[in-house]
Amino acid sequence: MEHVISLGSINVDRIQRVSDSEIADLETRYDWFPDRGQTIEVTDVPEDFPDEFDSIRHGGKGANQAGAASKAGATATMLGKVGPDHEEFDVLAHLREAGIDVTLVDTASEPTGTAYVFVDSEGDNWIVVRPGANDTVDQTYVQQQYDTIATAECLLLQNEIPIEPVAGLLSDLATESDPPTVVLDPAPAEGAERLLEYDAVDYLTPNETEYEALQPYLDSYDGVVIRKRGGDDVIVEGDQRFTVTPPSVEVVDTTGAGDVLNGFVAARLASGASVQEAVEIGTIAGSLSTRRKGAQRGVPTLDDVRAFQESQAEET
Repeated sequence: MEHVISLGSINVDRIQRVSDSEIADLETRYDWFPDRGQTIEVTDVPEDFPDEFDSIRHGGKGANQAGAASKAGATATMLGKVGPDHEEFDVLAHLREAGIDVTLVDTASEPTGTAYVFVDSEGDNWIVVRPGANDTVDQTYVQQQYDTIATAECLLLQNEIPIEPVAGLLSDLATESDPPTVVLDPAPAEGAERLLEYDAVDYLTPNETEYEALQPYLDSYDGVVIRKRGGDDVIVEGDQRFTVTPPSVEVVDTTGAGDVLNGFVAARLASGASVQEAVEIGTIAGSLSTRRKGAQRGVPTLDDVRAFQESQAEET
């Protein structure tokens, strides 16, 4: 199977279902609170920040995308750091159960990263991330994994770990004769423009909020942009331009849907699929994942996606 590596965040997600009035209250109380569909990073949360949550699940964009790549049929390896509390939350055990190689995941002194995920009745989300151990992913750690990264078919990156070691990695990969295909999810968008300077970034996958934030920098970016737009058409911009319409499904929770798309796109590209095929498969997978609560619980397999495609074809 094709080898896909995800270098990024590993989180424990605290999920809270909220009403429109509760979201309005949070937006009033905290001027930094994210917009709908946005992820923001904070060093810590205020003492009066909500601390009673409906459920605790496993997440982090890096881990989510690694899990999706595994479900899509790739051999998936996770690179990143967890805290000494990882056993309390069964973090690594959960990743192993998802078919992810966690041999190279390191343990830091900081607690495992935390994401506060607020989900409304429509399944839309607002996400606040406290990095914890994710912030300790440094140049030394990344360089220790360089040979493994350089020989993979595809590398998944996000913006929930420090930029400096990622920038150094991209600079080094740009000198390789046969580097991995790099898929970058610029979430959160702040600072991600720096990573667009490197030729090693082949695919950029922003949602609409991130796309708007990075718009001033895209003229000089030579790769392919895959615009994730929730329930609206995915727009692909590059040497070829096309759109992919997500299937209509009963949405329960959109958390992690974009990560599922990324993981499937990476796995399919690694297998030699065309960009259009990879995005079509990824779009269906992302949509199907919204039918269940949680970033990782609803991820379909490649067989699930194929079966869904067949059922749709039969209906038409």
